[in-house]
Amino acid sequence: MAVLLIGVVGLGAVAVPAASLELGLPGEGSMSTETTQRKAYDVLSESFGPGFNGPLVITVQAEDAKKAADSAGKVFDRNPGVASVPPATGNKADDTAIINIIPKTGPTEKKTEELVRELRDTAGGLERSNASQILVTGQTAMFIDFSQTLDDALLPYLGLVVGLAFLLLMVVFRSVLVPLKAALGFLLSVAAALGAVVAVFQWGWLSEVLGIEQTGPIMSTMPIFMIGVVFGLAMDYEAFLVSRMRESYVHGARPAEAVVDGFRHGGRVVAAAAVIMMSVFSGFIVEDNDFIKMIGFALAIAVLFDAFIVRMAIVPALLALLGESAWWLPKWLDRILPRVDVEGEKLDQRGQSGAHSRQERSLVG
Repeated sequence: MAVLLIGVVGLGAVAVPAASLELGLPGEGSMSTETTQRKAYDVLSESFGPGFNGPLVITVQAEDAKKAADSAGKVFDRNPGVASVPPATGNKADDTAIINIIPKTGPTEKKTEELVRELRDTAGGLERSNASQILVTGQTAMFIDFSQTLDDALLPYLGLVVGLAFLLLMVVFRSVLVPLKAALGFLLSVAAALGAVVAVFQWGWLSEVLGIEQTGPIMSTMPIFMIGVVFGLAMDYEAFLVSRMRESYVHGARPAEAVVDGFRHGGRVVAAAAVIMMSVFSGFIVEDNDFIKMIGFALAIAVLFDAFIVRMAIVPALLALLGESAWWLPKWLDRILPRVDVEGEKLDQRGQSGAHSRQERSLVG
C-alpha cells in the first residue's frame, strides 16, 4: 500500500506543472545565439524593431481592393500594438490587395498573438461594413492556428489511443481492472512527463544544468509525438510483466505468488529495455538546439516514470492489493470477447496429444 501511495502521489506532484502547459512553435528568436539564424534575427530586431522579423500579412478581396485595403490599413494602424502599416499593394485586376503590418513585438511573443486576434476581430467588422473579405496571416498567425489545431486534437487522439489499448488488453488478459490500470498508469506517466517538461523548458527549472538558453512555450508537436512513442513502450512493458503474472495465475498460483513470479521473470527485461531507451533518448539532451533537447528530455523522463515507477512499482503493488479481483471478467463479456492464446496453451495441448497418439501407435505396432 505504501509503494502504491508514494508512486501515485509522487507522479501526481510532478504532473502539477502540466496544468500551465503552453503550446507554440519555434522561431529564429528561440534558437541558440551561436546559430547564423539567431544572429540575423538579432541584427534585424536591433535595427528595425522586433516585429520586423514577423510581419503580419493582410489580404483584402473586394471590387476596389486597393482602396478597401488602404481604408482597412488606416483602421489597423490605430491599434497600439502596430508599429507601422506600409501602403497596400494591389494586383492588376484590382480585386486583391496585400497589407504588410509590422508589429511592435516579436513573432513569438504573447502581445503579438493578442494583436493577431484583435486584428482578426477588427477585420470581421470591416468585412461587414465594406462587403470585402479580409484575412490575417503571417508567421505568428500560422503559429496560433497550428498550435490550436494540435491542441484540439490532443485529447481525442489520447482518448482513441488509450481506448483501443484498453480493449486490446482486455481481450489478451481476460480482465477489466488490468487494462484499466494499464491505461490509467500510462496517463499518469504522460502527465508527469509533461509536468517535468513544463517545469524545465517553460518555467526554467534546471535550465542552467541542461544548457537551455531560452525558455518559452512547449513545441506544439512534442506532446503528440511523446504520447505515440511512450505508449508503444509502455504497452510493451505492461505485456512483459502482466502476461507472466497471468500465466502463473492461470496455472494455479495464488494472486500474490503470481505477482512475485511475473515480476521476477519480467522485471529484468523491462529494466534492461527501459535503460536502453533512456540512454538513446538522453543522447539528444546534449544537442545545442533547445527543441531537440526538449524531445530527448521528454522521452527519457517519460520512460523513466512509466517503466520504473508505474510498471515496476505501482502495477505489482496494485495487483497484489486487488488479489483475485484483478482477474475478474463478467461472464457475459467473457462470451463476447474473442479468445487470444497468448501463452500458447493450445499449441502445447496439441503437442501433448500428438505425443500420446504416437505412443499409442507404437504400442499397438
